[in-house]
Amino acid sequence: MDYEKILFEVKDGIAVLTVNRPKKMNALNFQTMDEIQDAIAQVHGDDSIRALIITGAGDKAFVAGADISEFTELGLKESYDFIRRGAKIFRDLEALNVPSIAAVNGMALGGGCELAMGCTFRIAGENALFGLPEIGLGVIPGYGGTQRLARIIGTSQAMWAMLTGENMPADRALELGLVNQVAKPEELMDTAMKVARKIATKAPLAVKFSMIATKFGSGVDLETGLVLEALAANLALASEDKKEGVAAFLEKRKPSYTGN
Repeated sequence: MDYEKILFEVKDGIAVLTVNRPKKMNALNFQTMDEIQDAIAQVHGDDSIRALIITGAGDKAFVAGADISEFTELGLKESYDFIRRGAKIFRDLEALNVPSIAAVNGMALGGGCELAMGCTFRIAGENALFGLPEIGLGVIPGYGGTQRLARIIGTSQAMWAMLTGENMPADRALELGLVNQVAKPEELMDTAMKVARKIATKAPLAVKFSMIATKFGSGVDLETGLVLEALAANLALASEDKKEGVAAFLEKRKPSYTGN
């Protein structure tokens, strides 16, 4: 697919997806969502990619929400299909077996906040604002916002954010655990890239199995989660990457992982 609304590049195992509609505050329209879906599929199908960074063009907005002009006339069936498709795209992002990092430069509102929450980590510029203001338009979040925000910061804080429609600055988002790190705006991408490169040096299978055990184990009882962890750990122990990691440690050198 040729991209018009996003930029996508891969260098040294790190993929960078930039929502590229700065004149529209990087709002999500149908075409942009199509392109994001295609880029996520590329990451999923490329074993050489070790991490994905998502950001927005310009310095005002990560993604300021959905492009309202495109869905105001949709009927019940069409709007349901539209919502479910968007939710699936963000679920596909969340389900990647490599970590994704939202580098939030400015406003991450509505669908933008939901996109960021679909990522594994969120690094915010000091100027970032997070929010789910949909209730002010007579609607509610539909791309997973009601579900993920509550799981990340707790039900009471999530309800407060949604029902008041108040935006959350970066320092408050950090305090609540919505973001992992705050950086100066001019250092945001360098900070995100530094994290991505650090993860890229780790054994790909160990990263993958750690993510699977954590994501799926956190939603079940402890004993089931421990069994899942044991199974994932057993697979990692049988990998070539484990042999390389142990050999590199004993030989006091940097490991060279293959993902096998």
